[in-house]
Amino acid sequence: QVQLVVSGGGLVQPGGSLRLSCAASGNIFSINAMGWYRQAPGKQRELVANAVSGGRTNYADSVTGRFTISRDNAKNTVYLQMNSLKPEDTAVYYCHAQLTTHGGIFANYWGQGTQVTVSS
Repeated sequence: QVQLVVSGGGLVQPGGSLRLSCAASGNIFSINAMGWYRQAPGKQRELVANAVSGGRTNYADSVTGRFTISRDNAKNTVYLQMNSLKPEDTAVYYCHAQLTTHGGIFANYWGQGTQVTVSS
């Protein structure tokens, strides 16, 4: 059993900042990647950013330079610092982890979504 617990999100004005965090716990042997996806109404879920073991990070073009992803490997936690938020960033944000359990199962896990609304 693996759990991803998300915190953060909310309502912010354009130009503002928010920070999301996601902590993974449970039957975890190793984590290959942790990151964030988002889904706006009427749109497909898309990758926002992820952090892969070894230190590599990936960002959607639309958030590059504004969002920063970081991982605390000791805590199995990933953070997303979102600055200069725009109305088009409004979406439900989902935490994602690609990991291996102690039983050797390699799988993808999702946290509960958190709403981010950017509006004046």
